[in-house]
Amino acid sequence: MCDLSASWVRIPPPPSFWKTISIFEEVDMKCPFCGYEESKVTDSRGSTEINAIRRRRECLKCAHRFTTFETVDISLQVRKRDGRYEDFQLEKLIKGLDAASKHTRISHDQIRDFASSIAAELTENQTREIDATTLGELVMQKLRKLDTVAYIRFACVYRRFKDVGEIMHAIRNIPPKEEQK
Repeated sequence: MCDLSASWVRIPPPPSFWKTISIFEEVDMKCPFCGYEESKVTDSRGSTEINAIRRRRECLKCAHRFTTFETVDISLQVRKRDGRYEDFQLEKLIKGLDAASKHTRISHDQIRDFASSIAAELTENQTREIDATTLGELVMQKLRKLDTVAYIRFACVYRRFKDVGEIMHAIRNIPPKEEQK
């Protein structure tokens, strides 16, 4: 039998190690080795780049150690244009920003940080519900300062431009670089 506790190979955790928790929820983590539900936390660290808490745990039954990542449930509702409500999804925002930022100077890590900062701002304001229009305008306002090409691409999809004239109008309304700061 292989002794996994002596291994120093760093392997990223599979999605099963992610758990979204509400602020008031008691967390029970099952050991991935034996399935026992009780473990003790040996180390906790905040992970700002992924908006999570990284916890190093030790199973109380088999003594194996494992890592979990816990994210806080924002529980924010987005009111869509057609009146439907949808849960705010950080990954959906990241995916849209990734598409807008493709072939620009913005890295994927910058996009994750950007999206996390928007989610953090909404959380700090204790917003429970936001219109898709307000959310889109907030993203565009911040994206305009980061990269104008990504801003125009995002605006094309978000504002649903119907012709080139509307796109040209949006481009003309972008302030020169020195005014953006």
